[in-house]
Amino acid sequence: MTDTVNKQSALLVASLASFLTPFMGSSLNVALPSLGDEFAMSAVLLSWVPTSYLLASSVCLVPFGRLADIVGRRRIFLIGILLYTVSSLLCAVAPGAGFLIGARVLQGISAALMFGMSIAILTSVFPASERGKALGINSAAVYIGLSLGPFVGGILTQQLGWRSIFWMNVPLGLVMVALVLTKVRGEWSESRGARFDLAGSVIYSFALIALMYGFSLLPGVAGAGTIAAGILGLFLFVRMERRTESPVLAINLFLHNRVFAFSNLAAFVNYSATFAVTFLLSLYLAYIRGLTPQETGLVLVVQPVMMALFSPFAGTLSDRIEPRIVASLGMGVIVAGLAFLAFLTATTPLWAIAAALALLGFGFALFSSPNTNAVMSSVQKPVYGVAAGTLATMRMTGQTLSIGVAMLVFALVVGKVQITPEYYPQFLMSVDIAFAIFSVLCVGGVFSSLTRGNVRSGISSAGDGGSDITK
Repeated sequence: MTDTVNKQSALLVASLASFLTPFMGSSLNVALPSLGDEFAMSAVLLSWVPTSYLLASSVCLVPFGRLADIVGRRRIFLIGILLYTVSSLLCAVAPGAGFLIGARVLQGISAALMFGMSIAILTSVFPASERGKALGINSAAVYIGLSLGPFVGGILTQQLGWRSIFWMNVPLGLVMVALVLTKVRGEWSESRGARFDLAGSVIYSFALIALMYGFSLLPGVAGAGTIAAGILGLFLFVRMERRTESPVLAINLFLHNRVFAFSNLAAFVNYSATFAVTFLLSLYLAYIRGLTPQETGLVLVVQPVMMALFSPFAGTLSDRIEPRIVASLGMGVIVAGLAFLAFLTATTPLWAIAAALALLGFGFALFSSPNTNAVMSSVQKPVYGVAAGTLATMRMTGQTLSIGVAMLVFALVVGKVQITPEYYPQFLMSVDIAFAIFSVLCVGGVFSSLTRGNVRSGISSAGDGGSDITK
C-alpha cells in the first residue's frame, strides 16, 4: 500500500470514527426528555446519562493513549470499535435507568479506546505541513455527526423511540470494523518495548473519578470531601510520574512545553463552557417551548452545521497562520453566543436562538482544529498517543464539568425533582444562570489561548513535532 493510499485510508477510517461518537451523543441529547419520561428520572438523574459516558471516557483516555503508543494505535483503535458496538447494543435493550447508565459507562470506555486514537493515527501519518488540513477534515466529520445527530435523532425518537438511536450504532460499528481490517494496514507504536505504568494509571483514574464525581455531589459536604481526595490523588500522581522511568503521562510536557500546556488548558476551558449548550437547550425547547424531538433537532442542528462547514477552512488556515490567533478569535466569538443565551426567556424568538447557535458553531470551528493542530505539532512521535489522549481528556473532563455545572445549578435552583410545569420558572432561571457562568468561563479561555506561544518556532524541519520531551 503506497504512502498516499495509506494516508487516505487512515483519514477515511479516523473520520468515520470521529463521526460515530458525536452522532450518537447529539442524537441522544434530543431524546433525553423522552428517555426521562419513560424511566421517570429527575433532571439530576437524567444528567447522569451523558455524564456517566463522559466520566468513563475521561478516566481512560490518557492510560489508553500511553498503552497505544506501546502496543500499537491501530490495535487499540480496533478494540474500541468492537466494544463500542457491543455497548450500544446493551444501551438499546436497557430495562431501566441503572442498567442504561452502566451501559453508558462501558460505551464511554470504548469511546476512549477509539476516539482519542483517531487523532494520534492522523498525526502519525500526515507530516506537519499537511496536518492542519487533515485534522480540519477530521473535525468536520465530528461536526457532521453533531449536525445529523439532532435531526436524525429527533426523527428516530419521534417515530421509533429513543432506543432506535442505540440500535443504529450497531451496524455502523460493524462497518467500521470491516474498514479498519481491510483499509488500514499500518501500525504505529514508537514506544514499543516500554513498560506500561499500571500503578500510575490506577491512581490517575481514581483521582479523576473523585474530582468529577465530587463535583456532582456539591454543595454537600460529601462533595467537598471527595474533591479534596481527588486533588490529593492528583498530587500523588504527579510526584510518582516525575520519578517513573516510563510514565503514563509525561508531566514535563506541561512543565516545559508552553504550547502543549496552554493549548490543553484552552481546550479544557472551551469544552467546559460549551458542551452543556445542547443539553440545556434540548430541555428548554422541549419543556418551555413545547417542541417535539424532531422540531428540537431542527433548531439544534444549526450549530454543528456551522462547525462542519468552517472546520476544514480553519484547519487549513492554521497551517499558514499561528494556531493561537485563529483559535483565540474563535473563543471570542463563542463568548458572544453564550452571552446572548444567558438572557433566554419563555418567548425568545426561535430565529434568535438559531442565530446564537450559528455564532457558537462558527466560533467553535475556528477554535477546534487549529487548537488540535497546535497540541499535536508541539510533541514528537513517541508521545503522539499520550498527547492525543491528553487533549481528549481535556475535552472529556471539560464536557463533564460543563454538565456538572448544569447539574449543580439544577440541584440548587430546581431541586432533585422531575421537570413539570410547576417547576418551569425555576428551570428557566437555572438555564440562564448556567449560560452566564459559561460566558464568564469562556472569557478566561480567550486569555489562555492567547498566551500559549507560537507553534511554528517549535516544529522541527522534519515536521515531526518540536518538543523532544517524552518524560
